[in-house]
Amino acid sequence: MKKNRRPIRPGEVVKYILFTLLALIYILPLVWVLNVSVKTNAQLFSDPFGLSAAPQWVNYYVAFFTAGLGVALKNSFIVCTVTLVVSMIVGAMAAFGIARLHWKASGPCLLYYMTGMMVPVHCVLIPLFVTFSKIGLVNNLFGLTLPYITFSLPITIFILNGFFQSMPHELLEAACIDGANIYDCFFRIALPLAKSGLFVTGLMTFIGNWNELLVAMVFISDPIKKTLPVSLTSFASPYATNYTQMFAAIVISVLPTIIVYCIFSDKIVSGLTAGAVKG
Repeated sequence: MKKNRRPIRPGEVVKYILFTLLALIYILPLVWVLNVSVKTNAQLFSDPFGLSAAPQWVNYYVAFFTAGLGVALKNSFIVCTVTLVVSMIVGAMAAFGIARLHWKASGPCLLYYMTGMMVPVHCVLIPLFVTFSKIGLVNNLFGLTLPYITFSLPITIFILNGFFQSMPHELLEAACIDGANIYDCFFRIALPLAKSGLFVTGLMTFIGNWNELLVAMVFISDPIKKTLPVSLTSFASPYATNYTQMFAAIVISVLPTIIVYCIFSDKIVSGLTAGAVKG
């Protein structure tokens, strides 16, 4: 016997149509950028939306090797990886201390970190540059990671604080009764339970610093030490712009973030959902 199929409701049809349109809004610009990246400038100006008859893959070679995008890619990876690791470790420890260790200054301490989310980078850019120039941290990748870590910590602590607060208190009490110290409670119990929050904050930190331009442009002037967003600006000049090679560089720059998001998309969605329910 055939199973009775549930009738499709008009609201579901409208919902799927809207989701399809939303997906096209996000996907079509990426497809267009990819199509432009294998054209010549003449083909781009004559037919900007048409397909390229002879793909110019040399644009990627020029962007990666001749324009120095490969070196910038390595610099961005180093800076973002160091920032990610340090901010996640320090942020998780700070959030656990604020959320689970009962001390009088935990509330003011959390408020102190949260004020970092309200301070725009433009307000502290000039004092930071003057200070870093005096101590020799300008044109230095290590000097660039320090502001990145500082501005990544508030959102990391804010999100992880909610995860740690939602953990059952009886679980940590049972671990202490069994002989676990504070480090065991943090590394063996709290961190595994907050894994979804770590994925969310880690991706936000990585993508935010990967695409950061202003601080990197001010602190780094040496072409060998420039990060990816700063190197992308070299394709445009006041007198001439090679648009197709610039679009090839854009594809190279956004590809790592797309790959990372596709790999960890389920973890990110579950982490955001868990954070919303627990909070």
